[in-house]
Amino acid sequence: MFAIMKDKGRQYKVKTGDRIWLDLKDDAAEGDILEFNDILLYSNDDETKVGTPLVQGVKVLAEVKGTRKAKKLVVMKFRRRKDSRTKRGHRQRYTEVNIKDIVSSA
Repeated sequence: MFAIMKDKGRQYKVKTGDRIWLDLKDDAAEGDILEFNDILLYSNDDETKVGTPLVQGVKVLAEVKGTRKAKKLVVMKFRRRKDSRTKRGHRQRYTEVNIKDIVSSA
């Protein structure tokens, strides 16, 4: 059983027990249960439902495991012969969640 869900404009293929990194959710604390209702596709052993655009009656439940940071990305701008250089770093923050269950009411 798996589902394709949408969160903040990104799509994720999830199964029960998966650990995924979502864009940061400031209001989610460790141990909270999140509910995702924007399901684009749902498939179990005997049927597949494709949404137009969303599948009704299906939701994904996930438990928050904490916030994490990605590896540092270094951005360097250099203009030759202009004595101009800029170095910046960026670390994207994510919320790590564990998919608990995919619930279908239909």
